[in-house]
Amino acid sequence: MPDSKLTSPHSKTSPVLLPESFFTQVVPKIQDLAELKVVSYVAYIILRKQDPSTRHSESSVTYKQLKAEACRLSPELEEGTLRQALSSAVDHGALSRSTSNINEVPEDVYSLTFGSLQPPTINIFALYDQNIGIITPMIAEELKEAEKIYPLQWIEEAFKEAVVLNKRSWRYIARILERWASEGKDSGEYKRDTKEDGPDKYVKGRYGHLVKR
Repeated sequence: MPDSKLTSPHSKTSPVLLPESFFTQVVPKIQDLAELKVVSYVAYIILRKQDPSTRHSESSVTYKQLKAEACRLSPELEEGTLRQALSSAVDHGALSRSTSNINEVPEDVYSLTFGSLQPPTINIFALYDQNIGIITPMIAEELKEAEKIYPLQWIEEAFKEAVVLNKRSWRYIARILERWASEGKDSGEYKRDTKEDGPDKYVKGRYGHLVKR
């Protein structure tokens, strides 16, 4: 089942992804709408603070942060209702509560207890599907081989270069990756031994019909 999306009020095109476990583990335990809103807002704040470019993430929310968010999105969540909903969410196991000294002031901190909210890592198959099109069985095998040989960052950059130049084909992308591996990319880092696990694998193996020197 794919991740479900909640759209951020800041942008109609910026989805917030919730894992399946939110619906299978958390929602069945929730007793009322206020509790559901509070747990959703905790997930929303945590996801919004994550930075996919650096893989930096925060896994907790202070009461002060949650109160500000709840007041903005649901003005009817007064402090008494908010605290009761939080207490229920903790009792039902949807949230965990701890105390942290923030600027030398003790403050309640809430964390999620269900599955990871790390942003999904894009893979070579998603890149192909989004930028080129339908993945045939033969292409799928070649993508698997490329994923084993090259760093994901290289693969992402090769797809980006192909899209910018309007060369949307796996043949073109494979040639970019082969060139980087044989000649060195940028400063020449990640230059592999091509005898067994390098770009010659494309020429001598599965990719022989696609990549020619």
